[in-house]
Amino acid sequence: MTWRMNSEVIIMSNNKSTLRRIIDRNVERHLVKEFLMNNTKKAGFGGLDIRRTPAGTEVTIKAERPGMVIGRKGKIINDLQKRLSDEFSLDNPRLKVDEVEDPALNAQVMAEKIASAMERGWYYRRAGHSAALNIMEAGARGVLITLSGKLTGSRNRTQKFLRGHVKYCGETALQHMDTGYSVCIKKLGTIGVSVAIMRKGTKLPHEITIFSKEEIAIQDAAKEEAAPAETEEESK
Repeated sequence: MTWRMNSEVIIMSNNKSTLRRIIDRNVERHLVKEFLMNNTKKAGFGGLDIRRTPAGTEVTIKAERPGMVIGRKGKIINDLQKRLSDEFSLDNPRLKVDEVEDPALNAQVMAEKIASAMERGWYYRRAGHSAALNIMEAGARGVLITLSGKLTGSRNRTQKFLRGHVKYCGETALQHMDTGYSVCIKKLGTIGVSVAIMRKGTKLPHEITIFSKEEIAIQDAAKEEAAPAETEEESK
């Protein structure tokens, strides 16, 4: 009985240490993201990807203007990589930069742009409507922009700008929604800016296509014609 209790305590302590390692690793990743976001804000920070490899930790920054992250002769990116190695417990970090393909469809980039526009004096309705219009024109299926804080006076309020189709929760939201967050600092106080974009070309589970018998016959005939051509190419 004593041995069993001792073994259970050992197992629980091991589980706790494993959970603690997972929590510490996630906290470390969040701090790294916050650090890089603050140091690459002018370059249009669009996201971060951290991967553990046999050679070390690969940190990839997505930026709207990669040249501003790299710097002249790689000076800025080398300094950031050195600070990552000195200030964080990452195993041999290697910093890379990828360009954001379409900034208007990147939620983090658009959140930063809305916050920057309001800091420059744009009225919050103009900033929200303009950003939502640009996102939808870029091909997004839907967008939800939420501004929360002291928008017009001393009292907090929330204003939402909704366009298209948006999923709020569930597996569909996790798969098809891109989210970003930024903070606008004004004289009245801070304003939180959150952007959620349903990605371009998203096909939702309830969206189905029903083909007629003629259309199915045409598709089958096309597949039969394509099959001999593929076998001839493979034989060559």
